[in-house]
Amino acid sequence: MKWYAYLMPVLFYVTSFYAFQAEGIGAYATLILAFGVIATLELILKPINENPDDEESLKKNPLYRWIQIGFVFLQWITLLYFLYITKHQDVDTATSIGRIICMGLLCGVFGINVAHELGHHVNKTDQMLAKASLLTSMYMHFFIEHNKGHHKHVATDHDPASARYNEWIYVFYIRSIVGSYLSAWQIENKDTQKQFGTWLTLSNQMIQLHIIEISFLIILYLYGGLLVLGSFLAAALLGILLLESVNYIQHYGLNRKATSPTSFERTQVYHSWDCHYPLGRMMLFELSRHSDHHYLASRPYQLLRHHAQAPLLPAGYPGSILLALIPPLWCSVMNRKIVKMKDGIDS
Repeated sequence: MKWYAYLMPVLFYVTSFYAFQAEGIGAYATLILAFGVIATLELILKPINENPDDEESLKKNPLYRWIQIGFVFLQWITLLYFLYITKHQDVDTATSIGRIICMGLLCGVFGINVAHELGHHVNKTDQMLAKASLLTSMYMHFFIEHNKGHHKHVATDHDPASARYNEWIYVFYIRSIVGSYLSAWQIENKDTQKQFGTWLTLSNQMIQLHIIEISFLIILYLYGGLLVLGSFLAAALLGILLLESVNYIQHYGLNRKATSPTSFERTQVYHSWDCHYPLGRMMLFELSRHSDHHYLASRPYQLLRHHAQAPLLPAGYPGSILLALIPPLWCSVMNRKIVKMKDGIDS
């Protein structure tokens, strides 16, 4: 993918600004784009499996990084506009719900996803921007748990963000959200205790992140009262649920083999579900090439590769999420794929 392909997500922000001005069905523009237009097109378009040719050139090109930094600022501009519109426009309930859904989609698709990529960078500025982006979804602890927890324990019972075989998505939501939050505390408390001799210190990142989040909520309440605060929290929750929906489909039913009572085999490309539809790859910054991301987490998004051994989702991310929301149908489709995949690996 050329660098300008990853500017496609701007379409989400264009439709959202339209949604924040429109009423009625127009307020659902971003939802229609994501789960209507894109989901349908991915049933028609063929996957693109080709891998990057000149990796060294792509890695050195600063535009790929600056595009993601730009989306952090665009995310904040859009959120602030959403909060302003919420305070100053009196609209009917259906319109208000539509706008909240659109903002929630931005929180999940970009607020968290862009932070996910930047959070893997060693650059301290990028890590700070990742946390700022996560603030738009009130999910700043993701920075800690994802890097130090999820990548270590993925595809095992120790990872709250890896969906179990036959586990319904609605059960997974609760287990993953609660488990990831508690895991972030455990990870940071252990690191802080080791470094400072106590977990109860302002050097504890979890304490820092909670101070930031609570302060932000207080500012929102002082700015626009319960209406603005409630609308933001609803959008943030939708963003979180969208993230967890993606977590659910990315690792559903896949398990790493235990090599001892306390360790597991190295994460392989067949421990994540992939899909290679071009729209999803562009819109999500190659998140759908998830197997290579877990195989080598330091690989930047523009270099992520297709692996023939990686199992494939039955549809793109929007279509797969819609399928997952009907658990009996999802389990029926995916369990058959898992059985076939295991037979192939075992043979």
